[in-house]
Amino acid sequence: MSSFEKEIEVRGHLVDSSILTRIFDKVMDMKGDFTVEEFTIGKKKEDHSYAKLVIKADTEFHLSEILENLFREGATSVSTDNVSCIKAPKDMVLPDDFYSTTNNSTQIYYDNTWISVEKMMMDKCIVLDPVLKRAECRTNREIKKGDLIVTGERGIKIVPQERPREGVDIFQFMSSSSSSERPSQQIAKKVAIDIVKTKLNSGKIIVVAGPVVVHSGASDILAKMIKLGLVDGILTGNALAVHDIENALLGTSLGMHVDDGTLAVRGHRNHMLVVNEVFKSGSIKSMVETGKLTKGIMYECVKADIPFVLCGSIRDDGPIPDVITDVVEAQMQYKSVLRDAKLVIMLSTMLHSIAVGNMLPASVKVIAIDINQPVVTKLLDRGTTQAIGVVTDIGSFLPIVMRNLENMLPKD
Repeated sequence: MSSFEKEIEVRGHLVDSSILTRIFDKVMDMKGDFTVEEFTIGKKKEDHSYAKLVIKADTEFHLSEILENLFREGATSVSTDNVSCIKAPKDMVLPDDFYSTTNNSTQIYYDNTWISVEKMMMDKCIVLDPVLKRAECRTNREIKKGDLIVTGERGIKIVPQERPREGVDIFQFMSSSSSSERPSQQIAKKVAIDIVKTKLNSGKIIVVAGPVVVHSGASDILAKMIKLGLVDGILTGNALAVHDIENALLGTSLGMHVDDGTLAVRGHRNHMLVVNEVFKSGSIKSMVETGKLTKGIMYECVKADIPFVLCGSIRDDGPIPDVITDVVEAQMQYKSVLRDAKLVIMLSTMLHSIAVGNMLPASVKVIAIDINQPVVTKLLDRGTTQAIGVVTDIGSFLPIVMRNLENMLPKD
C-alpha cells in the first residue's frame, strides 16, 4: 500500500441510514478514490452491516483531509492509534490543534480501550482523565490549566445517528425534516404517541417555549401537560413568564385579551404591571405560595416542582427577579436541565431553540413546532440534524396534541 492510501472500516445500519452513501460521496466530492475490499450486509433489522475500504489520494495532505471528513461520518482506521492529547496551557485556553466535537456519540481510543465521551455536545473540546479513563465535552470556560485536551483526528470514532427501525412515532412518520403540507391531525397524533412512549420508558421530556405559546392561547395546554407529569423542565426567557402571569392575573397577553383578541383598556401597561407584581412578591414561587398566582404555566411548574430556567435578554422588560441575566450562568443552567433528556419539544422560539440544539447530543429526539419554517432550517444548518419540524400554528396544534394525549393516558 502506498503512503497515500489508508484502510478504513465502518459498522452500523450502513444502507438504510445512508452512511455508506455519504462516505462514497465525500471521497468523490474531494477528488479522491476508493476500493471496497469487504462489504457484509446485516440480514436482520438488529444486525449491523460492515464495510472495509481503501481510500486513495494524490498527496499525504489530501489523504488526511479526506480521512478527517470520513471519520466524522463514522469511519475508523483499521489500524487504530491512541488518541493524541496536549495539556491546556492555561485556564480557558485550548491547544491550537484541539479536536472540535460534533453532537454525535463519540469515542476516543486510549490505552488500547475505546472510551465513550460523556456530556456530548457540538462545537466543544474533549478532556481526558487518564487515571479514571473517562472523557467528556467541555467549553473553553470550563478548561483548567493542565487539563488533557484531545487534539487532531487520530484515535477518534464518531457513531452517526441511524434511521430508527422500529415504532410509529413522529420520527418514523416524517420522511422530511419539515413540512407545512402534512395533515396536522396525523402529525399531532404522532407527537402525542412519542410523548407517551417517552414517559412510559421513564424518559425525560424538556420543553423550550416562546411567548407565542401565551399569545396564541395555548398556555393552558402547556400548563396541563406540566400538571399531568408530561414535562420535566421548561427552558425559556423573561417574556414567556411575564405574559403567562399576565394572562393568569388579567386574562391578557401584551394587553390583548387572549380569549377574543380585543385590546384591553390601558392594556399596554399590563405586562409592566405584572413585572412590578413579581418584584413586590420577590419571585414567582412567592407569588404561588402567597396565593397571588393560581394558574398558568409558571404556577404549574412551581406546584409540581418542575425546574424552569429563564434566560435574560437585552430587550427584556424588568426583567423579573427569576431571570438569569448572566448568559454564561444561564447556559450552565440550561445544560443542567437538559442532562439525560430523551425528547425536547421546541414551541415557537427561534433563539432559544437554536441555543438548546447546540447543547444536545444527536441521540436526543427534537420536535420543533413553529409557524415559521426557517426555524427548523436554521436548526439543521447549525448541526441539530435530528430535528423534526412541524410547520403550523402552535395555538391550534397543541390542543389537538392534548386531545390525543387524553385518549392515550390512563384514566383516573
